[in-house]
Amino acid sequence: MENLLDRFIRYVKVNTRSDAASQRVPTTLGQVELARVIEKELIEIGLSDIHYNDKNGFLTAVLPATITEDVPTIGFIAHLDTADYNAENIQPKIFKEYDGKSVILNEQQSITMEVEEFPNLKEYTGQTLITTDGTTLLGADDKAGIVEILDAVEYLLAHPEIPHGKVLLAFGPDEEIGRGADRFDAANFPAAFAYTVDSGRVGCFEYETFNAAQAVITIEGTSVHPGTAYGTMVNAIKIGEQLDALLPKEEVPEKTRGHEGFYLLTKFNGSIDYAELTYIIRDHDKNLFNQRKEVLLDHVTKLNESFDKKRLNIEFVDQYYNMKEVIEKDMTSVGLAVTAMENLGIEPDIQPFRGGTDGSKISFMGIPTPNLFTGGENFHGQYEFITLEAMEKAAKTIVEIIKENTIRRQNEK
Repeated sequence: MENLLDRFIRYVKVNTRSDAASQRVPTTLGQVELARVIEKELIEIGLSDIHYNDKNGFLTAVLPATITEDVPTIGFIAHLDTADYNAENIQPKIFKEYDGKSVILNEQQSITMEVEEFPNLKEYTGQTLITTDGTTLLGADDKAGIVEILDAVEYLLAHPEIPHGKVLLAFGPDEEIGRGADRFDAANFPAAFAYTVDSGRVGCFEYETFNAAQAVITIEGTSVHPGTAYGTMVNAIKIGEQLDALLPKEEVPEKTRGHEGFYLLTKFNGSIDYAELTYIIRDHDKNLFNQRKEVLLDHVTKLNESFDKKRLNIEFVDQYYNMKEVIEKDMTSVGLAVTAMENLGIEPDIQPFRGGTDGSKISFMGIPTPNLFTGGENFHGQYEFITLEAMEKAAKTIVEIIKENTIRRQNEK
C-alpha cells in the first residue's frame, strides 16, 4: 500500500489539466510528461510491448499471459488528464487514521471540508484520507485509476502462480474534454472487453451512459438606434431568451436524476444583432434522445416562421452514445466485475451513469467497456478526496476480475 500511495502522490503533482481550446494531441504537455513517467515505470515493472503513440497520445502495454489456454483478453483503461479546475501546484494532504470529523484543508485561507456538507466522510473513519489543500483539485480522477491498474499488474507479476490470460493496458489523454477516445486505436488493442477505471465510490460500476449531443443555435438580429427602433429592431438576445423559455423547465440537470434526460444551456453570448446559444442534450433512451433533438429543432423552425426571414440556425453534433446498447449484447464484462466485487465482500452499486466515459466511445469501436470504481469522491473540485484503502480495494478488484476471467474459462472446459 505504501508503494500505491507514493505513486499516487507523485502522479497527482503533475499538472495534466486538459485544454479544450488547444489543438495539440494531447492538448497539454503535462499529459505527455505523465505518460513518459508511466512509460518508464512500466519498463521497470517488466511489462512488454510498451508504446507511447505520438499521434493519439495513448500509452499502451501488455501483461503477458501465464497460461496457454484460450482465455479472453481483458483491457484496463484510465485517462491522464484532469478536469477544468485549477491543477497548478497540487499539494495533497494525508490524514492517517482519519478521525471522521471536518477536515481543515487550508488554515491560511480558512478552507474546511465540513462533515455536515459531505457526510460520506464519516464512512472513512480510521482510513488514510488524501485530500487537496483547498486551492486545487486532487486528480484522483483519474490518476487513482492509473495507479490501481499498475498496482494490480505488479501484484500479478509478483505472483506468477496465479494463472491469467493476456491483459492489455491503455492510458490516454483528454477524456475530460471528450476528445481522447476519438483517436483510440481499437484495432491494435485486441481485447474481448475492457474496463475504464474511472468511476467513484467503492462498488460503483456503470455500463449505461447518456446518449449525448451538442446543439449550437446562432441568431441574426437587426440593430438600429433605439430612438428609431419601432418596427425595425430585432433583438437577438430576446429571441434567445424566447427560445430557452420554450424548453421544459423541469428537464434540466438540477431537477432530473436516474434515467431522466435533460437540456442544458451551457453558453449564451449575445448582442442585439447576433446571439449564440450552446446546449447539451442528454438521455439514456435513444428514442427520447432523438426526440429531444427534434423538439429543439421544431422550436427553432417555428420561431423562424414568425420573422420576415430565417434568423435562427441550428447545428447538432452527436458526442457519444449509451454504451449499454453494445454491452447488453454480451454481459460477460458486467458479470465478471460483479462476481469479483462480491468475492471481495464489496457490494456492487450499479447505476446509470449521468455522463459519459471513454468507454462510451470505445464500446462502439467493438470493445465493450464498462466503468469500474476508483474509490474517489467529489471529483472536479477543491473537495475531491480518496483513501488509500479505497484504492487498494480497486486494485484488488482488478486482480479478482482477471482471476475470475480465467476460472470461468477453465470451468467452461
